Amino acid sequence: MLITFADRPSDSPLVERVWHNHSDRAGVFHSIAACHWDMVVTHLGGRTTLTVRGPETKATIADCPAEGEWFGVRFKVGTFMPLMRCGDLRDRNDITLPNDTGRSFWLNGSAWDFPNFENAETFVKRLVRRGLIMTDRTVEGSIRGDLQNVTTRTEQRRVLRITGLTRGAIYQIERARRATILLQDGMPILDVVHDAGYYDQPHLTRSLQRFIGQTPAQIARGGEQLSLLYK
Repeated sequence: MLITFADRPSDSPLVERVWHNHSDRAGVFHSIAACHWDMVVTHLGGRTTLTVRGPETKATIADCPAEGEWFGVRFKVGTFMPLMRCGDLRDRNDITLPNDTGRSFWLNGSAWDFPNFENAETFVKRLVRRGLIMTDRTVEGSIRGDLQNVTTRTEQRRVLRITGLTRGAIYQIERARRATILLQDGMPILDVVHDAGYYDQPHLTRSLQRFIGQTPAQIARGGEQLSLLYK
């Protein structure tokens, strides 16, 4: 295994997942599409950095350096940083914040200690109190399919502005992710077509090649490293 992953759920209403991974050797892996944004702390070559990563609209091949360690906070769809637009961060237009010392970084004119896997929620609470992370209730409701008190066009604009993605793109990415998990769990391909709501097997194949970077058969066989994928 190129990268070893660990992750956990969070009790924060703003956080989708907290994750941690490390690599023992250099190589490449499939970075799958994602509709969430992350704050990622990287420990590599004796240096620590914090990067804000946006959503990804398609699968890509990514390089993985040897002996690296990464910790990340994945935020729920509908959360955002007023200082950074998810649309500007989309598809690996990441922003690495400047370091203050080996143990802290600069954000909005202040030095912040690097968070870790254990204190992620405390770190997020501090960001919220300073107004550096917010949530949009209209976007959250739209993703859940709630009836909104705004027009459809206004709702669509809000979703795109806050998430950097259309509601349709979010649905397609999440559906491909669910189909991948079903295939990894051993469900037959034709059953996945029905369960995940695809028209037919070619429709499933096109979706997974675009968003996951592999065909259904390749995913079912396993063996190729994917980025963070959790149930």
